Amino acid sequence: MTRTVICSASREVVIGFDQPFVIIGERINPTGRKLLAEEMRAGDFSRVEADALAQVAAGAQVLDVNAGIPLADEPALLAQAIRLIQSLTDVPLSIDSSVWEALRAGLEAYDGKALLNSVTGEEARMELILPLVRKHGAAVVAICNDDSGISPDINVRYDVAKKIVQRAADHGIPAADVVVDPLVMPVGAVSDAAVQVMQLIRRLHCELKVNTTCGASNVSFGLPNRRGMNAAFLSMAMGAGLTSAITNPLEADLVQAIRGADVLLDHDPQCRRWIEAHREPAEAGTQSRRSSRRRRPGSDPSAAA
Repeated sequence: MTRTVICSASREVVIGFDQPFVIIGERINPTGRKLLAEEMRAGDFSRVEADALAQVAAGAQVLDVNAGIPLADEPALLAQAIRLIQSLTDVPLSIDSSVWEALRAGLEAYDGKALLNSVTGEEARMELILPLVRKHGAAVVAICNDDSGISPDINVRYDVAKKIVQRAADHGIPAADVVVDPLVMPVGAVSDAAVQVMQLIRRLHCELKVNTTCGASNVSFGLPNRRGMNAAFLSMAMGAGLTSAITNPLEADLVQAIRGADVLLDHDPQCRRWIEAHREPAEAGTQSRRSSRRRRPGSDPSAAA
């Protein structure tokens, strides 16, 4: 079984075929969040702090951290955000940028084994990113596009993933440390996009034997009730072999769907995580009656006081 291990200074998370699904919290990302971008540019990280704590409380096992703000010092902002988040929580981080200098700064600021997001199959990108991954002992997200762009043919995307895995091996990076993103397209634009990507996930799982992740909300772009669509997609993708996703853990229905799929896929032994999340608290009267039944007849519960 392929297992991708990432860690902070004190906590380890395993992404694996036989492991519970890993939720990578997506919200610390200024893309499309104008207020967050303005605050981070001004040095105000209070929203970053609140988002980090809320996502962990909601069930995220990993947090994705992005500081891609136009005309801002992205390397400095990303390093600052990483240090702050690591002072607040011990969950591992996914360091997210398209800028090599920002990825380097993030890795230098990070304490642990990070998930680096990301490398593509473009020749120049692989030669830039993979030595950085190797130097810092990180794991890496491999995105299934290359110099020719994103192919609509899943066989081409599979070949791109295979090329990245092989090139990573040339740099001393094991396949277990490569988490492939098969690229989810919007079903509103491409009607069979989800069917296609699930076929690709199965191949990545069975043939290439790598762990997988995706930006789950892409599938519902442009549609109403995106939360419902995202939850349905993730449940089905997990059945196809998807082992993690960058998504919003604050969507309770989505998290519930993931936990239910974990039970049905036998990735939640004895349903412990499901029961812990959904057990209803006992009513006060019920607790009192149970307590009284445990006492010996005639005993005085105040005698030991």
